[in-house]
Amino acid sequence: MIAIIGLLLGVAVGVFLEPTVPPALQPYLPIAIVAALDALFGGFRAVIEGIFDDRVFVVSLVFNVVIAAFVVFLGDQLGVGAQLSTGVVVVLGIRIFSNAAAIRRHLLGS
Repeated sequence: MIAIIGLLLGVAVGVFLEPTVPPALQPYLPIAIVAALDALFGGFRAVIEGIFDDRVFVVSLVFNVVIAAFVVFLGDQLGVGAQLSTGVVVVLGIRIFSNAAAIRRHLLGS
């Protein structure tokens, strides 16, 4: 329940304060969001399967975001940032849809 209240409070603060992202960090924000969504869907799947561990979730969330941002940063340094960004989004997208399919199968019993 505390997590839901924190989420709602965070969304409300973000909507009312309208924070801006510095231009240097703008290429990394979409990748960080997709990485966070991957961890969120993985966490939800773990809750449904009864194997959720809050430490694993937090570590997964942080490392997903850091590693995805690092890969994009490395791509920018090598001059292939767009290609590596696309690769990160594809890989994380596959994981998100895999977790979503497992959640659907568990909820619908199919």
